[in-house]
Amino acid sequence: MYRIGVDLSGKNIVSGVVDENYRIVGKGNVRTKKNSSADDIIADIKESIRMAVEYSRVDWSEIKCIGIGTPGTVNIKEGIIEYASNLDFDNTPIKQIIEEDFHIPAYIENDANCVALGEALAGAGNGVDNFMAIMLGKGVGAGIVIGGKILHGCNDAAGEIGHMVVKFGGERCSCGRRGCWEAYASESALIRQTQDAMSKNFDTVMWDMVSEDIRKVESTTAFDAMRENDLVAREVVNNYIYYLSVGIVNIINIFQPQILCIGGGIGSEGEMLLSPIRYYVKNEHYSIYAKQQTVICAAALGNDAGIIGAALLDKQIED
Repeated sequence: MYRIGVDLSGKNIVSGVVDENYRIVGKGNVRTKKNSSADDIIADIKESIRMAVEYSRVDWSEIKCIGIGTPGTVNIKEGIIEYASNLDFDNTPIKQIIEEDFHIPAYIENDANCVALGEALAGAGNGVDNFMAIMLGKGVGAGIVIGGKILHGCNDAAGEIGHMVVKFGGERCSCGRRGCWEAYASESALIRQTQDAMSKNFDTVMWDMVSEDIRKVESTTAFDAMRENDLVAREVVNNYIYYLSVGIVNIINIFQPQILCIGGGIGSEGEMLLSPIRYYVKNEHYSIYAKQQTVICAAALGNDAGIIGAALLDKQIED
């Protein structure tokens, strides 16, 4: 049997047909249009699903279920997207809508939880019971797996670690609070921090990298410039990693996972990112003398983690 996993984000809607060995055999990708209504987004989800099945050449009779990973808070039992700050969902009954269209069971879950589940079953956390995945994207999300099960909390909203405060009275977050970790450790935050530094330093190589157009700054710009020994970029990256590490220390102090993986575009920076994070954690976390320490690593499945995890949501219920 096959399963379909859908990874919904503010940039793309990507669906994949996943086989029993956790391999994606067909994909469908639709760009997430800006300022789209919930109805428009759902229509694009359906299109990406149909594209994935068409490209996989798998017959619909062989598909067991559809799982959807979405930003925001989800009522898992009812299959309702209650709220997503970056998308136009407001108590949207997406499970019912998808099942009525495709006539197979549908499961809904927070996107970071899907990433964590995918990595736990088929990637960086394969074989461990207690695992966390942190996703650095437009926001900061996390999935927490304890005893092989996703931690949901009493209202299915557990894991919104991007909205813990790391700097009291700091930058305003999209959620309305000030000083949230997301406002300092997301890709969006790093882009803003890079642009701020460039606006004060016109001799940095980063201006050449973006062809003198500050709007072309990406989350990788400062890292790329640091590799060329640019001092302004180095300061940007060091400041970014400091706040990222503050949050990771907090997380490890609370959950003590066996493995914590970091994903998203910035996660691909490898040891340039991971090595200083490990240094901060080693020197600042509470359980410094414990024999077993959390292993910090990069996510293994890249952009496929959310698709695979979403496709396997039915296993969380069956198991």
